[in-house]
Amino acid sequence: MKINKLFIAIFFSVVGLFSLTPLQAQEAKTLFVNMPDSLSPLLTKVNRADCVDFLESKMKAQVENRFGKKSEMTELGKDYIRMQMSPQTTWQMKVLALNDTTNVICTVSTACAPACDSSIRFYSTDWKPLTESQFISLPVMSDFLNTPDSAAIYDFNEASRSADILLMKADFNKENTELTVTLTTPDYMSKETAEKLKPFLRRPIVYHWENESFVKLRIKN
Repeated sequence: MKINKLFIAIFFSVVGLFSLTPLQAQEAKTLFVNMPDSLSPLLTKVNRADCVDFLESKMKAQVENRFGKKSEMTELGKDYIRMQMSPQTTWQMKVLALNDTTNVICTVSTACAPACDSSIRFYSTDWKPLTESQFISLPVMSDFLNTPDSAAIYDFNEASRSADILLMKADFNKENTELTVTLTTPDYMSKETAEKLKPFLRRPIVYHWENESFVKLRIKN
């Protein structure tokens, strides 16, 4: 009898250990639904669960948020979610592997008014904030600009001085771990000034998740 009780105790202990971190609990949809409300000011837990259910049922995943407006889930994958929170704002999350058993969550919040600007954050799978610099080195303005030869340096200096605010839009590739960062500073400048800067602009910077962090895959010149 004692042996049977011991066996049962061990059995449920083992089951409990495995149930703490099942693979399904690491999927984007589960993490999204279980996100703390403090990190989701527009959506309730019911909103988030409804979005998942609607999209998995091939329905339009639109819900009424806390402010009585419409928010819509537009993409749902095993490791990726995209939300159109409002006409001017989007939110994305990507589940990224640190190793065989541990993942991190990366979120991108983007607001456009009208120039878009993104905020990138990292969290553990229980939504504890992590230090951003541990996982990515974000671009600076010079990363987006091609310094010309001496013949055009005056025009370059004049145009680049007008780019006094660094605005960037970040987007995940839903199919892989690429993160593309695009300079959006010209979108807030006057049309004439933006045109002067245009010849010196590089194309978006692309990062790839590798060895537990984002590394620059290439800069498209």
